[in-house]
Amino acid sequence: MSDQANRLRQEVMKRIQPQVKVRHTKVIAVTSGKGGVGKSNVSLNFALRLVALDKEVMIIDLDVGMANVDVLMGVSPKETLVSMLEQNLTLEAVIQKGVNGLQYISGGNGIGKVFSLEGEQLNHFFKELNALHGLVDYIILDTGAGLSHEGMRFLHAADDVFLVINPEPPSITDAYGVLKALHAKDPKTPVKLIINRAISDQEAGRTAYNFQQASEKFLNKTIDILGWIPDDVMVRKAVMAQSPYILEYPNAKASEAVDQLVHTYLDLPSTYKLGVKGFLTKMLFHK
Repeated sequence: MSDQANRLRQEVMKRIQPQVKVRHTKVIAVTSGKGGVGKSNVSLNFALRLVALDKEVMIIDLDVGMANVDVLMGVSPKETLVSMLEQNLTLEAVIQKGVNGLQYISGGNGIGKVFSLEGEQLNHFFKELNALHGLVDYIILDTGAGLSHEGMRFLHAADDVFLVINPEPPSITDAYGVLKALHAKDPKTPVKLIINRAISDQEAGRTAYNFQQASEKFLNKTIDILGWIPDDVMVRKAVMAQSPYILEYPNAKASEAVDQLVHTYLDLPSTYKLGVKGFLTKMLFHK
């Protein structure tokens, strides 16, 4: 490792100072094996349900190929993570207010730059993110699908990883690839499975069981099944209206399923690590 890299890490670590813990901020990274499984919709509606339960939540759109959390809410961000880096803005300047008071940060065009930071930009990025510690209960990272090295940094550093899959074989196969890669790097990475767009209890149960069995047999890893969301026409209608389905159609089956997912998650034993500080520390030293 070069002396320059060592100096950079030492400087960033100095800037990640403990703050008064108003809240135990948890970082949740949401991912999938492939695009098009509804990952961003799951992230957004899960976040909004937490907000409805009086939680302070921020969602950060880090999906390089399909950044669309703002589109799903029908809002247009004035500033993004990319503009924060390019213009040396504070995080406060790029935090936007979405629907129902949900705070969000849009990745923006060229979000891939965030994954290849170095030097002063890396320093600035980590310093600004650290300011979130204790200010929100949950930070939800809507990460890109697949196995990019850069995206894996976010997954390994998070308190929890939500792996979203569809019952179709390609989605399951690709999601298993993500799980295998996560496990190879750190077997203790906490992964929770969400089955999206299942047509029945039986299909969801079969998909979850088969995925869990494969994980236990080939990886010796037990993963939590957080729950499932049905294939619901109301979801498509809400997307067309650019409104989160949990708000547009609160009595829809998909909305009720998200409500159950959130309560199941809140009832699980906490996997809280070191909040934003711990997240950034793991990000910094992840190779």
